[in-house]
Amino acid sequence: MAALPSLKQLHYLVVLSELLNFTRAADACFVTQSTLSAGLKELEQALGVQLVERNRQKVMMTDIGQEVVVRARAILSAAHDLSEFAARAAEPMTGTLRLGIIPTIAPFVLPQWLPLLRERYPKLRLALREDLTANLVQRINDGDLDFALIALPYETGDLRVKVLFDDSIWVVGRRNDPEVQGRTVDPERLSTDRLLLLEEGHCLREHALQACGKTLGKSDLSLEATSLLTMVQMVESGLGIGLVPEMAVKSGLTDSPALLAKPVAEPSPKRVIALVTRSTTAHGAEFELLSELFRQCEPAAMKNGAPGRTGSRSRLAGAPV
Repeated sequence: MAALPSLKQLHYLVVLSELLNFTRAADACFVTQSTLSAGLKELEQALGVQLVERNRQKVMMTDIGQEVVVRARAILSAAHDLSEFAARAAEPMTGTLRLGIIPTIAPFVLPQWLPLLRERYPKLRLALREDLTANLVQRINDGDLDFALIALPYETGDLRVKVLFDDSIWVVGRRNDPEVQGRTVDPERLSTDRLLLLEEGHCLREHALQACGKTLGKSDLSLEATSLLTMVQMVESGLGIGLVPEMAVKSGLTDSPALLAKPVAEPSPKRVIALVTRSTTAHGAEFELLSELFRQCEPAAMKNGAPGRTGSRSRLAGAPV
């Protein structure tokens, strides 16, 4: 039987692929450069292929090396899950869990959810990271996060998905704006030239457009917002109308004497809030328990004014709770 690569060798390869420098990669792995080089040479011999090209000026991965790195990440992530599974089998919801959450969800559910989490599971420490969906999904696949709270539809690949609740899309405009009069808003009558959206990369942008049957080219929008708070402030300034999630409305983001927020007419467009994790996760019990807690944060259960407009900017990257 051919020799199998070791986890240590795979780790060396992944780190080198990120840094493309043997000295820095060795430092990051807490080994000498000669140890790192020997480990990679043994890996190449075990696999029978060249993984790394290097000369005095440059280090680069071969084509097969890049593919091996992708597989190595998956193997290392699964090994981490195996170790975590054994360590946590006796007592779930203890220690540290790493949760990613997208910016259009974080400020509206965390004020409700975190106190409840602390009350029920005082031994759990939560490390939070706010980021865009694509980055969170990549971090889960790489083993850098345990879970992520995202909005569907989104391509999740082999990730395990737990649907939590629906979040309808609302329209917000100035109180005297003719497009937000009446009990509900007809999405087909919305003026695309007045529509304010989040900038590229935010999945809510695509959800809102798809839900309302709109298609826009990049040149169709002269103004884009970096956050929901900024978008609402732009609407309040008279720059146009905005599409916002119901949870933002229920949390008080649109509470202003100058604004009106109205639901879109039936069939009401919506996004689906979901918790995702790796299929190999060691935190299956925690995944189920967290899902139940998050279900209690759906928009219908929210109280107006919590967190309100002043709490709408969340700064969570790497923040422990």
